[in-house]
Amino acid sequence: MSGNLMRGGLPGGPDTAGPQPGAEPRPEGTPRIVGTIWGLLILNTLGSAGAKTIIPLPRSLIQLVTMGALLTAFTLALALNLRLRIKSSAFLLLLTLLLVPSVISSAHLQSGFGALFRCFRLTLFVSTLWLLSRWWNDGLTFVRHHIRMYFAVLGTVAAGLVVSPGAAMPDLYGGRLVGALWPLTPPQIGQYAAVIVGLTVLLVLTRRTDRTSATVIIVPSLILLALTHTRTATLGLLIGLALAIGSLVLTSAAARRFFSWTVLTVVVAAVGFASALQTWFLRGQDKENFSNLTGRAKVWDALLAAPRTTGEKVFGVGLGDKSFGGLPIDNSWLAVYNEQGLIGVTLVAAIIIVLAGIALLRPPSLHRACAIFLISYCAIASYTEAGLGDASPYLLHLAVAAALLASPDAAAPLATPAVPRRQLPRRARERRRP
Repeated sequence: MSGNLMRGGLPGGPDTAGPQPGAEPRPEGTPRIVGTIWGLLILNTLGSAGAKTIIPLPRSLIQLVTMGALLTAFTLALALNLRLRIKSSAFLLLLTLLLVPSVISSAHLQSGFGALFRCFRLTLFVSTLWLLSRWWNDGLTFVRHHIRMYFAVLGTVAAGLVVSPGAAMPDLYGGRLVGALWPLTPPQIGQYAAVIVGLTVLLVLTRRTDRTSATVIIVPSLILLALTHTRTATLGLLIGLALAIGSLVLTSAAARRFFSWTVLTVVVAAVGFASALQTWFLRGQDKENFSNLTGRAKVWDALLAAPRTTGEKVFGVGLGDKSFGGLPIDNSWLAVYNEQGLIGVTLVAAIIIVLAGIALLRPPSLHRACAIFLISYCAIASYTEAGLGDASPYLLHLAVAAALLASPDAAAPLATPAVPRRQLPRRARERRRP
């Protein structure tokens, strides 16, 4: 009966009584192939640079696979939506406007012909999202696709750890977990694990999935997250979940209980395991190395101090590999400033602000909570990770948030299904009589 209530059916069985007065029409069903398209987009954003794999994979082969995945995703999305029915979206509009400074700066070829190729890739990426926006009325479907696909990616990481522990935790990365079958770095693995753990926790709190399925996803993902020693992903998970669950505490008893127990657990862990937590958090670094964020601050200072023309300040130098002087920038805002200029920074900030503003205006609901988690996670990770200005997992996270906020359920408050009159005690039935 609970399943029928969740789907809006009658308590006694399937909804065969026809539409009820004032009922909203149900959103169009999402074709299964949309999940395949979403998986191809995720494959495209896995990247081609990372740790050495057990079987050496040429970078050209990896790039061929990832770019082929994007082309296939766009083709399938276009075939599925030949009439070009799209859903209006401020997120996608701002993302489309971001193409303007990208193309203008890349056309100067200051970053080589690779910049134009990256513009073409970003254009296909955004176009595919536009084509999929037709099905954004069913926001939770994209959440489930997101969890399944990234859990499959983590499955390859776990398989590599079992097959070759030495290759999966090499000394080159300080013994942190990497992808031994597909070249994935510790921050990537940590990001994927944190995101699916956060979304799964929210689903199980609102009873949209069972505890067994949630445990199968959450426990292995947390283990992999711990093995990566990724501080950004850990903080993003904790802060993002705190904000998301905080948006549910007034309407969900389960959220209140989880929030209370989590706070108690964190306090006990902070007191009883302070030394172990500090060791894990520092990762063997001294205070100087920790204070400059493992050398990131030096790259940031050099990037900001570099001389730039007015055109480079406004439009950037063109899409590149998110590096400066041969070293990774590892900051979304500085990477966007370097490649897409002040216009790019303004548009990316507008994306975050618009999504966050829409989420805050929505009544408490699961859709809103998931969107808040994804938006806050991306905002936190943007300080030490690049990707908000180009085709990346972070843009896919924000796309899921946009789909959740576009869903009709995002505007409906989270409420407990009403108990049928015949199941109420006699006194309660008498009180409900007019």
